[in-house]
Amino acid sequence: MPIRVGFDIVSVAAIEDELRSTTRDRYLTRIFTEAEVAACTTDAGVSAERLATRFAAKEATLKVLPASDIGLSFREIEIGQLASGGVELLLHGAAAERARSAGIVELSVSLSHEAGMAGAVVVAEIRPA
Repeated sequence: MPIRVGFDIVSVAAIEDELRSTTRDRYLTRIFTEAEVAACTTDAGVSAERLATRFAAKEATLKVLPASDIGLSFREIEIGQLASGGVELLLHGAAAERARSAGIVELSVSLSHEAGMAGAVVVAEIRPA
């Protein structure tokens, strides 16, 4: 089957800046779902590294979806936390519809962070035409 790959890298410091800003709550609710914020919250607070990997995954997902005049909400692209500790990519609303119409039958995501940077790779498996 054909595949499409998306990649993105994000500075953790940029996310830390957002978490320190006066618009922190607006930023979190505009970009992340409640479940994502909960998965990124530790005893020390919200982890900028964990949020940064999820933001990178959302951007990488946009790169595998076909372009359209219809904008997508970042909240329609969700990184779910599995009981095993891994993650899964979940699409909702217009993002799910765009993937269906593009023939995407499977999405895989990999997240990583190191030395102040966070990255994600998304692989989309496309149904043959």
